[in-house]
Amino acid sequence: MIKAAPDLLEIASALLPGTRLDDAFVAPDGNIHRVLLIPGVAAVRVSKRPLAAASMPRRVEVLRQLASAGLPFQVPEPLTPVTTFGDQAAVAVSWVGGTALPRDAGDPAQIAEVLTAVRSVPLTGSLLEVLDGREQGPSWSAIIAEEIIPRLPAHWQDEGRRRLDAAVELEPVPDALVHGDLSGSNVHWSADGKLLGVLDWDMAMPADPAIDAALMAWHGWDNVRRAVSADVYRRARTWDALFGVEHLVATMNGRPMTSPDGFVSAIVPRLEANVPMSR
Repeated sequence: MIKAAPDLLEIASALLPGTRLDDAFVAPDGNIHRVLLIPGVAAVRVSKRPLAAASMPRRVEVLRQLASAGLPFQVPEPLTPVTTFGDQAAVAVSWVGGTALPRDAGDPAQIAEVLTAVRSVPLTGSLLEVLDGREQGPSWSAIIAEEIIPRLPAHWQDEGRRRLDAAVELEPVPDALVHGDLSGSNVHWSADGKLLGVLDWDMAMPADPAIDAALMAWHGWDNVRRAVSADVYRRARTWDALFGVEHLVATMNGRPMTSPDGFVSAIVPRLEANVPMSR
């Protein structure tokens, strides 16, 4: 377990006065937040950059609305208001029990259960309002075409354009709730295989539900193929083939491309290794 920095413990104490932090530990490093886990009690999320601090109130509102959406699993519910500490923003959210499945574990029925539950949430007015940021920035395809492909090694640029064209030319489907990071440690199960909770909705957005299907390739593409329809599977492979769907979602929903060079450095090794673009 990773030892918590003193400032993280101070923030947790301020948000949750009187809470014992003896067993608290830091979750593996994320791109958006530092997270202090207090087992059985809460998770304290602290922004790492100004953009994350500014967007935290919206992300917390997404959690509030999902918690009342009748989902058949738990989501982390805000326990405190979003509070600023200097240039950082922080919030404590409820603990969600269970454990994640290891890579390539699970079965098609479990995958189908998660995907069905997430996409069943109605994208009604207030939820859609806090989820949909597409008008706030350039389209994902413009980001890829203008900022990413020109930075690829020359021998990958034509192939990059081909893969982008294939994704852009997918026939439109109705938007559904897409989690955007639906794999690994973000899906918690009981010891007997019951779905208990889904964490980390920071990337949630209205989009093609096949994107979440591609993210579930953490459990193996063959399991995904048996969990979804042939059309959803085809779409999932097309999204993933671009540069890896977990990278692609970072360009969607109006999100700015803050480090195109960093994005390229993350995807090129996978292109060169010629491996399937999945978690």
